[in-house]
Amino acid sequence: MRLVLFLLILPMTALAAEFPLLKDDRVLSRDEVSALTQRDVVEFYEGGQSRYAADGRYNYTYQSGGTAFGDYEIGSDGVICIAFDNGRDRCDRFVHSHGRIVMITEGGDRYPIRPAR
Repeated sequence: MRLVLFLLILPMTALAAEFPLLKDDRVLSRDEVSALTQRDVVEFYEGGQSRYAADGRYNYTYQSGGTAFGDYEIGSDGVICIAFDNGRDRCDRFVHSHGRIVMITEGGDRYPIRPAR
């Protein structure tokens, strides 16, 4: 049932998302986002780590060690949406900005990603 709800809600959420972009931001395509999420880990400068499994499972490990779990889907426009196991959901957009990749939340928060090691 949760999967059905996830599949019904995510396309509508992605369509409604308006991400605040800067003048020089270049939006990553669906293929680029897929390549990014196929890394073993997507690491943020503040210390958190995202893992996107090939089967659509997602987890985010906070710098403090706690972990949030969910399912993700990448839309045709490259927007990635996550339905967390705790009932919350979120969509993000990845851009190339000033020499680095940045994740932007719908609320406009920007999180630069560490280059792959």
